[in-house]
Amino acid sequence: MANTSRKILGISAFYHDSAAAIIEDGKIIAAAQEERFTRDKHTPDFPLGAIRYCLDESGFSIDELDAVVFYDKPLLKFERLLETYYKFSPKGFLSFAKAMPVWLNEKMFFKKIIREGLREIEPYSIRNLKLLFPEHHLSHSASAYYPSPFKESAILTIDGVGEWSTASISHGKGSSIKVLKELNFPHSVGLLYSAFTYFLGFMVNSGEYKLMGLAPYGNPEAKETLNFERLIKENLIKIFDDGSIWLDQSYFNYATGLRMVKDDKWKALFGFDRRDSEDELQQHHCNLALAIQRVTEEIVLKMALEAKKLTGSKNLCMAGGVALNCVANGKLQEAGIFDEIYIQPAAGDAGGALGAALAAYHLYFSKEERKVTRPDSMEGSYLGPSYSDKEVLQVIRKVKAVYHHFTDLNKMNELVAGELAKGQVVGWFQGRMEFGPRALGNRSILGDARNPEMQKRLNLKIKYREGFRPFAPSVLAEEVGNYFDLDQPSPYMLLVSPVKESRRTILPTDYHDLGLWEKLYHERSDIQSVTHLDFSARIQTVHKETNPRYHALIKEFQRQTGFGLVVNTSFNVRGEPIVCTPHDAYRCFMSTEMDVLVINNFVFMKQEQPDWENREKWVVNFKMD
Repeated sequence: MANTSRKILGISAFYHDSAAAIIEDGKIIAAAQEERFTRDKHTPDFPLGAIRYCLDESGFSIDELDAVVFYDKPLLKFERLLETYYKFSPKGFLSFAKAMPVWLNEKMFFKKIIREGLREIEPYSIRNLKLLFPEHHLSHSASAYYPSPFKESAILTIDGVGEWSTASISHGKGSSIKVLKELNFPHSVGLLYSAFTYFLGFMVNSGEYKLMGLAPYGNPEAKETLNFERLIKENLIKIFDDGSIWLDQSYFNYATGLRMVKDDKWKALFGFDRRDSEDELQQHHCNLALAIQRVTEEIVLKMALEAKKLTGSKNLCMAGGVALNCVANGKLQEAGIFDEIYIQPAAGDAGGALGAALAAYHLYFSKEERKVTRPDSMEGSYLGPSYSDKEVLQVIRKVKAVYHHFTDLNKMNELVAGELAKGQVVGWFQGRMEFGPRALGNRSILGDARNPEMQKRLNLKIKYREGFRPFAPSVLAEEVGNYFDLDQPSPYMLLVSPVKESRRTILPTDYHDLGLWEKLYHERSDIQSVTHLDFSARIQTVHKETNPRYHALIKEFQRQTGFGLVVNTSFNVRGEPIVCTPHDAYRCFMSTEMDVLVINNFVFMKQEQPDWENREKWVVNFKMD
């Protein structure tokens, strides 16, 4: 006799990237980050908007849920906090005094907070509500393993810190996950990388991808780069053969302080002050970014080798914030340690909400054999809300927008691809919003990868962000081998691979001696706007099976230009979460120098909009990230 249908809501909240996810009998129905609803990036608040969406999408009430699952064990985290302050005392008293009231007044009462939060959504019976609390790294591991196409796999989770664990190796087999090895706080790859994020002037917990993007501007042959790498290994960190690390806490301040590092000691070590966020980037900043990126890659590769040794598996699943380091992922894939690698597209804390729900289902409720599907069970990560034509028309009437409506998708794609080919920038809003940090063709801003000016224009005129930031290509899955040295799918933009030699231009012999901006604007390939300084690209393969609309647009662009790829960046401006609703999209379109907006089958041309030159009236000020 089959098990009764199990409906489970997963939640991540209160620390970073709040989110909710809902599943039924192990099938993912919906998942979304709270920031998309509140418009407050990386919000730590209880995810009321995300939970409402998940319940609406599923059709379930709270009373129908078998469990609500929080993504870590708060009391174990509190234990770590107390033990850490005790160990480092009397240092860190100010941080202790700041943290304790929050924990004692709020975070010690997680069950009450969750129950009250759910009551804001709808009335329900507290007596029937089951609350579960898996460990943080189990939630991460589950988020990667259970949606993966593997019946058995090594699982590598690397992040800042959960309760105690900062990295873990597990073995997934059937429906079970067994933890084999853990690295504990304060020794953390994620916190090490965040320390350099802080020292180089970016915001911790959101600027790590900027550090990764800055690294290729470093000179790999420079004595300074090699010296920085040596200084890191001799002073800050010991790396062991199994990938575990030891960090010299005399250089760091994150355990009990209010800052990541001890600025004076880092200045003495590296020879320059911590960079302010608005300071001009110098070559030594780039070289230090490259040095820590190399060290991180070395650690990840050693951890992967240890995971292979402990499990003997041909497969690897990855999650945790460090799994979003797609450069390290690319090096791992290239190393060939595993036959196949699967990375959870929402690898950070937001994905913990999904992992918590999946862990509860497979480890607590289900007695059935786990079913696997290819390419995975994430539905392309298109798990957020979609909007009907009726809802789009409501926005059109509200803002008095001028539009063209197409009943023939081919005709619409012909127009949009033509605009892209002319160098226009297109906002592309279709179907269900993506879950995770990457825009994957449903909430994307698109451009022509051939256009050597496109990166500069997108950064400075559309995204209003740092000009050095690279852009990713969306390439037809069947065409990827024509552009990149990649022999496996990369649907979630989580692998970096080289641009093919045949597409590159020859660099001058003094290339590495050029200034940052000279290097950036030097033509490197015939797909210049997606070719990074080191001839790499963060690739999204677009599959007809998971996103037929996006695939059809790029296919039409290929028909018109001969190139089966486009530039894809997230549909937002600096400091703003990715757009969620049609109104979010229209406002972002009108407040930037975007040329064309496409929502469902509605096309909006900028110069046809009322008062289109008055961008200021549409601008919303977001916190800079």
